[in-house]
Amino acid sequence: MLKEFREFAMRGNVIDLAIGIIIGAAFGKIVSSLVDDMLMPPLGLLLGKVDFSSLFVSLSGTHYDSIAQAKAAGAATLNYGAFINTVVNFVIVAFAVFILVRYLNKLSSSFAAPEPTAPQAPTTKECPFCMSTVSLKATRCPQCTSQLPGAVTVP
Repeated sequence: MLKEFREFAMRGNVIDLAIGIIIGAAFGKIVSSLVDDMLMPPLGLLLGKVDFSSLFVSLSGTHYDSIAQAKAAGAATLNYGAFINTVVNFVIVAFAVFILVRYLNKLSSSFAAPEPTAPQAPTTKECPFCMSTVSLKATRCPQCTSQLPGAVTVP
C-alpha cells in the first residue's frame, strides 16, 4: 500500500498540481497585497477618502467606530468593504489567468503539427501516346486525338 501511494504521489501530474497550488497561493497573496495596499487606497481617496477595508454595518444596531471595536464587543458585523476588496482580488486573478491561458493557447497552437490532409484522388491522367495531361473522363487526347486505352467508345 505504501508503495502504491509513493507511485501515485511521484507521478508527474500530482507533482505539477502541487507546484501549481503552491505558486497559486503565493500569487494570491501578491494579488491581495496589490489590491489592499496599492489599488484600494487611491480608489478610496478618489471616492472621498474611503478606506474600503473598514466599511461595515453592525447588525446589532449599535454604532461602533471600527470593526475591531465591534468584534471586541461581540457584535455581528456585515463587512462589505472586505467583500469589495475580495471581489477586486477575484477580478484581477481571473483576468491574469485569462491572459495566461490565452498566451498558452497561442503558444501551443504555434507548436502544434498541422493536421494531415486526406490524399486527393487524381483528376487527370497521362496520354500514353503524347504524354500530355488529360482529364480522367476523356476518351480521346485533346493534343494528339488518340483514343485512350480503357475509354468507352460511343458508336
